[in-house]
Amino acid sequence: MRRFLDRLYGAAAWLAALAMIGTLAMILTSIAGRLLHFHVRGTDAYAGYCMAAAAFLALAHTFKRGEHIRVTLLLERFGPSVHRVLQLWSHAAGLLLAGLLAWFSLRLVWQSYTFNDISQGNDATPLWLPQSAMALGSLVFVIALLDSFVGVLRHREPRHRAADAEPVRSE
Repeated sequence: MRRFLDRLYGAAAWLAALAMIGTLAMILTSIAGRLLHFHVRGTDAYAGYCMAAAAFLALAHTFKRGEHIRVTLLLERFGPSVHRVLQLWSHAAGLLLAGLLAWFSLRLVWQSYTFNDISQGNDATPLWLPQSAMALGSLVFVIALLDSFVGVLRHREPRHRAADAEPVRSE
């Protein structure tokens, strides 16, 4: 199961990387079009879709690597029992919020598909297509949070590769 989850997070990260490349391609196409006097419709919209996809698809991978911003100053002040309670509370709150995000993202995709909603721009893209990346990314993020929450319940500290590194000090 661990290998499957790590592959899931990695696959979402690769999709996020492809979305970043898509953003770059759209921006370069737009720049080249201005310089060479041609216009490709929808490049701005597609660059935005790709940026949103990259952000949401990368959520789980960055969380599991410990690269999300975490405020540990409060956690370090308490003993092990209070530390555990705060870890459980923060994971449960994060899981609830991410679950709501995933639910409403999936609902938005379904509504856009059902109503055949298209973008307002001249590209006329069916909106469920770019919204699907947001829904998929938030769903994988919920799985990552649930994975971490179960680990805390089983008395394992969250597995973060970046957390093992020595903190950088700047004064």
